[in-house]
Amino acid sequence: MKTSEELLVIKDLHTGFRIKDTYFDAVDGVSLTLRKNEILAIVGESGCGKSTLATSIIGLHDHNKTRVQGEILFKNKNLAKLSEEEFNDVRGMDIGMIFQDPLSALNPLMRIGEQIEEALIYHTKLTKEARVARVFELLAQVGIPNPQRVARQFPHQLSGGMRQRVIIAIAISCKPQIIIADEPTTALDVTIQAQILDLLKDLQAETGSGIILITHDLGVVAEVADRVAVMYAGQIIEEAPVEELFNNPKHPYTRSLFNSIPQMNSDGKKLNVIEGIVPSLLKLPRQGCRFSPRISWIPESAHEKDPVLHEVAPNHFVRCTCYKEFYFKGEEGGRA
Repeated sequence: MKTSEELLVIKDLHTGFRIKDTYFDAVDGVSLTLRKNEILAIVGESGCGKSTLATSIIGLHDHNKTRVQGEILFKNKNLAKLSEEEFNDVRGMDIGMIFQDPLSALNPLMRIGEQIEEALIYHTKLTKEARVARVFELLAQVGIPNPQRVARQFPHQLSGGMRQRVIIAIAISCKPQIIIADEPTTALDVTIQAQILDLLKDLQAETGSGIILITHDLGVVAEVADRVAVMYAGQIIEEAPVEELFNNPKHPYTRSLFNSIPQMNSDGKKLNVIEGIVPSLLKLPRQGCRFSPRISWIPESAHEKDPVLHEVAPNHFVRCTCYKEFYFKGEEGGRA
């Protein structure tokens, strides 16, 4: 059963990377709320700021090269203001992270069991015997057969799907209230993807945790998400419950993403593509609608000078008024 209890509240978050002597925001004014027992999907193209948002929440940026401003409120604390030592008490215990590339996230020189046990050593007072038992329990929970044997193995001895399961076991070892899953099914075959998604849903049902699912795969979003935030060029440009977004997408970027998905009945038709690319940090326009250069056939007057989020339906928010004038290029009859 879903609940309205708020776990994490992000307010006007800015994460900027230093290039020479200037900071350029890769996450630019993002505000989001994650609730208990909810899967919040964050979708968008590569380079739109999804992973930067995730690493901002869990405090994995180099503070000498990165500036994080705004509020990331969890348990009455602003995570954006925590020291590295304070963050170490939050990571693993309260917030778990499932990384995009399990092979680079795992230590190649440590056995699997030792890596899962690390968080238990740091955050709990379990005895050695209890920790080992918990490691076996976690490996079995994420669907790995023969946990005793796998715990003695090294990462290179496991398949991609097995390594991803190990990363999930590490993330949930201390039963965190929040799990951030950064592209958890990338580079996995379809069968393993389905198993990983089922596993995430089962874990959430058991613990009641809130999950932030970062992905570019709209099929994954449709399968597991409760609510969706679409991100473009560092900003949230649309947010809605998953059914509302899929049935009634509004923003030109969201509609373009859906339009670019290959269809079963599209034999012989050209694949629809979104013109242009996500702008680099240095060339990112900081004023006006950031998607306007990629829909140049829409008149400039359709865009707001300073686009804000508008509630167009209950809990459905869209940035900029250009959605009212948008139509696909070459579409007969003008407006959609």
